[in-house]
Amino acid sequence: MVLAKEIMGISLLEKSSSFINPSKVLLNCNFYHKENQLWVNQGRRNLRPTKALRQSPMAAISENLIKVVPEKAVKFKVRAIVTVKNKNKEDLKETLVKHLDAFTEKIGRNVALELISTDMDPNSKEPKKSNQAVLKDWSKKSNLKTERVNYTAEFVVDSNFGTPGAITVTNKHQQEFFLESITIEGFACGPVHFPCNSWVQPKKDHPTKRIFFSNKPYLPNETPAGLIYLRERELRDLRGDGTGVRKLSHRIYDYDIYNDLGNPDKGIDFARPKLGGKDNVPYPRRCRTGRVPTDTDMSAESRVEKPNPTYVPRDEQFEESKMNAFSTGRLKGVLHNLIPSLMASISSNNHDFKGFSDIDSLYSEGLLLKLGLQDEVLKKLPLPKVVSSIKEGNLLKYDTPKILSKDRFAWLRDDEFARQAIAGVNPVTIERLQVFPPVSKLDPEIYGPQESALKEEHILGNLNGMTVQEALDANRLFIVDYHDIYLPFLDRINALDGRNAYATRTIYFLSDLGTLKPISIELSLPQTGPSSRSKRVVTPPVDATGNWMWQLAKAHVCSNDAGVHQLVNHWLRTHACLEPFILAAHRQLSAMHPIYKLLDPHMRYNLEINGLARQSLINADGVIEACFTPGRYCMEMSAAAYKNWRFDLEGLPADLIRRGIAVPDSTHPRGLKLLIEDYPYAADGLMIWAAIEGWVRNYVNHYYQDSAQVCNDRELQAWYAESINVGHADLRNAEWWPTLATPEDLISILTTIIWLASAQHAALNFGQYPYGGYVPNRPPLMRRLIPDENDPEYTVFLADPQKYFFSALPSLLQATKFMAVVDTLSTHSLDEEYIGERHQPSTWTGDADIIEAFYEFSAEIRRIEKEIDEKNADTKLRNRCGAGVLPYELLAPSSGPGVTCRGVPNSVSI
Repeated sequence: MVLAKEIMGISLLEKSSSFINPSKVLLNCNFYHKENQLWVNQGRRNLRPTKALRQSPMAAISENLIKVVPEKAVKFKVRAIVTVKNKNKEDLKETLVKHLDAFTEKIGRNVALELISTDMDPNSKEPKKSNQAVLKDWSKKSNLKTERVNYTAEFVVDSNFGTPGAITVTNKHQQEFFLESITIEGFACGPVHFPCNSWVQPKKDHPTKRIFFSNKPYLPNETPAGLIYLRERELRDLRGDGTGVRKLSHRIYDYDIYNDLGNPDKGIDFARPKLGGKDNVPYPRRCRTGRVPTDTDMSAESRVEKPNPTYVPRDEQFEESKMNAFSTGRLKGVLHNLIPSLMASISSNNHDFKGFSDIDSLYSEGLLLKLGLQDEVLKKLPLPKVVSSIKEGNLLKYDTPKILSKDRFAWLRDDEFARQAIAGVNPVTIERLQVFPPVSKLDPEIYGPQESALKEEHILGNLNGMTVQEALDANRLFIVDYHDIYLPFLDRINALDGRNAYATRTIYFLSDLGTLKPISIELSLPQTGPSSRSKRVVTPPVDATGNWMWQLAKAHVCSNDAGVHQLVNHWLRTHACLEPFILAAHRQLSAMHPIYKLLDPHMRYNLEINGLARQSLINADGVIEACFTPGRYCMEMSAAAYKNWRFDLEGLPADLIRRGIAVPDSTHPRGLKLLIEDYPYAADGLMIWAAIEGWVRNYVNHYYQDSAQVCNDRELQAWYAESINVGHADLRNAEWWPTLATPEDLISILTTIIWLASAQHAALNFGQYPYGGYVPNRPPLMRRLIPDENDPEYTVFLADPQKYFFSALPSLLQATKFMAVVDTLSTHSLDEEYIGERHQPSTWTGDADIIEAFYEFSAEIRRIEKEIDEKNADTKLRNRCGAGVLPYELLAPSSGPGVTCRGVPNSVSI
């Protein structure tokens, strides 16, 4: 605690004496100071904060400071240190404008700042203000190539100025600049920090002054009088008026429906249903861009096609290192250059993989591209790490996915197939089987009998001598059930060219060793008539033909799993459903609100990556439609799942209980007993959940001592109400929404949001290439059904089962396209900020107790990482340690850049 207070509160009297009047008069920073009160230093002493500093920013006053009352206030100078972040690369236009700004500095086109007190002037009835100060030496320092440049400015303030609470910034240049922070030195309370981290636009484009608040947090009813108007004005500016086309330089946060996925002007094949809003399929809201409608459908928004950027508020856009890695470099390189090159090279001979050696050659030898005129362009692009070399002959090489790193044939084994249900890239679907046979919840009038084709004889021989009921009672049977989400779409999916799919159910048995084994797979098709055979069951093989049938059935299960993983668990539950909470936070919570400060790192980049996804990934004919089984119906399937989404069940403990995987038990750590004890995702996740919850509890209880404070916080209540009533408007009347009336309610809501943005997203995202980069392990789509003895294809299958197997998998073009994209999406960037880390860790808040609590949270995250490492070396935990078994590291908190299959960033950043 002492260290934290030293960092934030120590007086800079010694350091900043040259900026204070030689009389050594110190400005009293006490929020409750008496008018014209002055403290005079009669001796040089390094002032250290006392216990009183916890309640007030007033500096400690030593016994040899005496009080005098002058006839009138004295004016003093204080200094601002302004940190501006430079761009690493500038285009020619930016360079020319930068030189122009340096020249026009000399004629008064500068950057001007004004310091605003927390106190009101009793005469003018307005906040006390300093004189206007300008940044010094901009023209001299503008050519510095360092990442950050520090400028200074000097303010003149009265001795009764009070506490500095805000700064306004006016940019009279022609070009925006990134303002990272401002520190004010010269007040007796020590340095006053203003975390900014924002682009400041030129006055010619945005005439109003930018407002930045100090790091001192205030609940709305505690806002000092001098800041009340500015607090409200800044929020009004961020909300906008809901009209007009957004410019890329705007900082306006607003809502809209998903009416921009299709492009009906290109033809009926590119039209897509609108998601969200009245008369449409329910869906969360996204960030409004205000673009004009399409020509052919006035309810559809026109598109901005790549490489032109789509709107998100300026401060939500990728920072330069992230932008270089993904937006302008990696992702655009893949989507705009690599994929067309693949299509040009392969489409004339869009052949199937002939065998395992064809796939292996993608990693060992590469793919020969007939690039033609794109040769030089492609070579110069900063392509993804997946492209490890483009050598002579235009060879495109892929990095070996992690699933092959320990055992090339592990993916073929049943134990690995089952292990990935609890330790793979989609470990959140498996449920405890409570009724056998399983029963559908779909309308039997539309989709046929609800009964499953699974019978006791299908599984009885794999229950270690138990009866089915005994296995159910002993919590030994589990299921991954995709029947109800796929079946309503199968007629349309199977009518698509090159798509053939089932709705699958897979039953698993929990062995005495704590591992799972698949014991039956049910494959369902839509019923075509009263007596049609629409369901079949495949069981573990006893002969060669059965082995290939079983491998094909598992491939169809993995294809179902890949679609639900991407469209529901990943995109919907972590990307799309969080966006309304983030939009509402920017619109309703002031930057000085303590809850905004808590959520800030967990909102980073979400709006940008979601906007990029709407432009290039989930749009009509985009990568997701091209690569996954549902094709053009991908987002309709995602919307169908949203109808069953419940925020109150999105927290990890609630989700585990809902799926029957855990039961409340006060004798177990964190109050839950896992029914699959060695469930790597759940075991590691519960540790991180508990750490997040503990940090949030300490934080919330510091600011809210009782329910009245929560209920009377108008910004907090407006944030949560808008998140539900506007951001999730289609589900706003659901009875399951948690109330926000007590500190405990707030702790639960915030813990869930932070969990989803950080650990849940990491568990679902950063294993995509390590597990899916080897397409036979997780085929994103299937092209052929499994023939039975009455099918004409059955003889083809018997004659060459391996050829049939590979013809059912994605083609070479589909596979390589998918591999390139999921590699990009699995990559950590250089500027990644991981859980337990914060930008400006010592100054993001002005509350020393909170800084200390955050350091404790960081230490707990580091301890959890060590425990995860120990678990991965424990041979008793067979689902994460063993011969050829991958360690489970997707929830290991830290990571380096690249595709690492580990690391928990603070936010949904890719």
